[in-house]
Amino acid sequence: MMPFVLVIVGASIVLAMVALAFSGPSAGRAQSRRIAALRDRHGDALVVAEAQLRRISMNRDTRMDLAFTRILPNPVQLAKRLAMTGKTWTVGQYGLATAGIALVVAALMLLKGLPILLALLFGVFVGVGLPHFLVGKTIGRRVGRFTAKFPDAIDLLVRGLRSGLPISETIGVVGHEIDGPVGEEFRAVSDKMKIGRTMDAALQETADRLGTPEFQFFVITIAIQRETGGNLAETLANLSNVLRLRGQMKLKIKAMSSESKASAYIIGALPFIVFAMIWVINGTYMQKFFIDERLMVLGMGGMVWMGIGAFIMSKMISFEI
Repeated sequence: MMPFVLVIVGASIVLAMVALAFSGPSAGRAQSRRIAALRDRHGDALVVAEAQLRRISMNRDTRMDLAFTRILPNPVQLAKRLAMTGKTWTVGQYGLATAGIALVVAALMLLKGLPILLALLFGVFVGVGLPHFLVGKTIGRRVGRFTAKFPDAIDLLVRGLRSGLPISETIGVVGHEIDGPVGEEFRAVSDKMKIGRTMDAALQETADRLGTPEFQFFVITIAIQRETGGNLAETLANLSNVLRLRGQMKLKIKAMSSESKASAYIIGALPFIVFAMIWVINGTYMQKFFIDERLMVLGMGGMVWMGIGAFIMSKMISFEI
């Protein structure tokens, strides 16, 4: 029994290491600093606004949302992450999908003859990991589309400012003229300003939700210009050029590291693919890995070393600009 428990613990550690290795860098600390600065800047008005937003959100939440909010860890961060997708997904829908996938996968593994503890572990891993992966992919795709068109939006802002329009009206023009995530976010900023939000607060809320350094540069540029003065059109034109150069550098790094990434994915996935194929062909033979203590220890050791290798390879091909 003890080797079986060790296998489960080792597999959990390895899966956690792999997920941590291939996940993007966290911006939690930077977001906390920006939120603290925003609180200091706006004081009690922000506290009142947050209370009103919480009341509105509670009124809109369904019973399923409230139930999963109590069960799921860190529901506020999860709701923020779902909002970053640009979809209408809620915490309740996310929790229901997680539970449903976990139960279905665990039941299928039990029907295939897998031990109950391992089937539950695999079901929980797939149920938690698959929705998280899909949400992350959706966020990455939307952020990529936003980043690709954001310099064009800044150029449109520059042309509007040079023609004599104020920055608030130019933001509304960008929201109506550009489609996709860029237009959606600028329309949201314009709508917030129409109902009384300050431009700094509206832009900072969008920056906190998107979590992209490009939009944060834009917010900082406007904030500095409003405090120190100067030619905003010229400053934004320089920012647009910098963002385009930054995007080109990202593409070069992606092209240079694509071969290494493909090798890492293939090498990491090949043992699991072979294991699954042999399990389908001769399940009785592969069940020895969960019965024989020697094979259990060897399998756990192999997964640990694979996890360490995946972690090292991911750090070698991970670059931040």
